[in-house]
Amino acid sequence: MVEIGNRCRSQPAPPHVVFEALTEPDRDQGRPWLILLADEQRPQVLAATRPTELTWSSLWPRRPDAVIRFGLERSADGGTDLRWILHVEEPVPDDSLAGHLRKRLNQLINANLRYTFGQ
Repeated sequence: MVEIGNRCRSQPAPPHVVFEALTEPDRDQGRPWLILLADEQRPQVLAATRPTELTWSSLWPRRPDAVIRFGLERSADGGTDLRWILHVEEPVPDDSLAGHLRKRLNQLINANLRYTFGQ
């Protein structure tokens, strides 16, 4: 698999809370964050090691080979340093599609999810 995206940002919640949000995105109906576009699908959890690692299946039917790996580490302030890494099989998508996939993950994880924790 080829890595086409990798981002690490802090989340204010501790790792076990972020892990639960990633494994059960609908657990808090009052604060939805996994808001998918018409060309996206709900991911499945393919592998998990509570609360430090998690792998999702693809969000994109047109790239069913894509997987998203998450690494969660406790940050110095008690929150979580959350890294996502996007992998795909060859052929690698063109720059436009790769940029779109990275932007969507960044929006979902580093904006929508983060906002559910009050930031």
